[in-house]
Amino acid sequence: MHNFGTFTTLPPQSLLRQLSSCYDTTCLQASSNLVTWSIYIKHGAVTYATHSVEPFDRLERHLRRLSDEIPQVTGEIRVQLRLIFETGLHNQFRNEHSDTNIEPADYQAIHWLINQGYLNIQQATLLIEELVKEVVESFLLIKTGDFSLSDSQPIVSEICRLDIEKLIEGCQLQLHNWLSLTPHICSPYQRPYLLISSIIQNQALPSLQPKLINWMKGFSLRHLAVMINQDEIELAKSLYPYIIKGGVILHEPDPPFDQLPRNVKKLSLSSRYTTQLFAANVVDIPVEASNNTITSYADIPVDQFQDISAPGRENIQGATIPNNINSTSERVTAATITTKKAYKIVSVDDSPTILKEISRFLEHETFVVVAINDPLKAVMSIIRHKPDLILLDLNMAGIDGYELCRIIRNHTKFQNTPVIFVTGYKGIVDKVKAKLVGASGYLTKPFTRVELLKIVFSHLT
Repeated sequence: MHNFGTFTTLPPQSLLRQLSSCYDTTCLQASSNLVTWSIYIKHGAVTYATHSVEPFDRLERHLRRLSDEIPQVTGEIRVQLRLIFETGLHNQFRNEHSDTNIEPADYQAIHWLINQGYLNIQQATLLIEELVKEVVESFLLIKTGDFSLSDSQPIVSEICRLDIEKLIEGCQLQLHNWLSLTPHICSPYQRPYLLISSIIQNQALPSLQPKLINWMKGFSLRHLAVMINQDEIELAKSLYPYIIKGGVILHEPDPPFDQLPRNVKKLSLSSRYTTQLFAANVVDIPVEASNNTITSYADIPVDQFQDISAPGRENIQGATIPNNINSTSERVTAATITTKKAYKIVSVDDSPTILKEISRFLEHETFVVVAINDPLKAVMSIIRHKPDLILLDLNMAGIDGYELCRIIRNHTKFQNTPVIFVTGYKGIVDKVKAKLVGASGYLTKPFTRVELLKIVFSHLT
């Protein structure tokens, strides 16, 4: 079966329902706004579904949410998954497992968890059901695009089958819940920021979790819900009164999540309304950066992170936090640490904004981030902390990154430690110079969280 089409008004529910009544084995693919959905169907039931926007972010979120049901999949295992399947190691894995090279990488990762004994079939079925529901939920929002049905597409080996009608009903219920929050909330990937602190004290409004207030600094609603172990609809409802009153504002989704369809068009604040907020004793409004700079986020002290826990996390036993954690020259973000190995990353930059942004991007249970904004003190700090990876700005006052990298490489303990240059320079000459002084990689500003995580994961093997 090879059917292709272009639609101006896509009826996604009708497509799925028609496929539920047939007994073919096929892959339904739809493309819209640079996103591709792949829904694998066998004998009228869904065996798997994925889309192209950060499949491993999606997988990791659901693994964390289900951590009570699947305690064997620890933070260390989740990192191992990304190292194998999301980075260059995936090609090696595919060559060694030629029978699985036709399946989506995230589905291969689930098979790997089963084969390694971290998941049984019942646990894998629960995980797949949650993943598929999220993918189909976004698929049902597509209005225009292209689609194809083909039995020549890669067909996944079956772990479970999900009833299409029940799947649609569940997704429609969830979309109805989101729709009830429009137009103020139109995407689970919008990012809430605390805007007016006095409104939080309003006795007429429901109270917010202190943990939520601490984490409300750039994470999406969907990611926040996992971090504080709360249903995402309940989280959105708890913030809704504050959004209406102006105490919390929503920034647009970070790329590439902004490509996913929404319930309605985005609601933008008028300039008049923004002026009124300033007149009402507004604290600093978080301002989105231009395309030429990295986004600047709400100024929440880094040291608040150390007491925040999230589902699936345990505090490191015997972990030590330096006494000078509030120092402007060096801060440690003990973010999302587990009892397993936590990779220590040193970030050296004379810009506090860049340091804060890198720390936010690396807020992950596998990392402890040491932020250093005085490059002249960097070498001694690196020696003291013994990091697993170093992020190094090239253009700093007092000493340039090339010289600092050369000094680091001359130390016997750090000859094999990955050193990643973080810079706005894009020239070939700069990259050659970086290689000559022993840099392991090169990350060009501005960069996204995904780009930073990928280069970090690729060197922590």
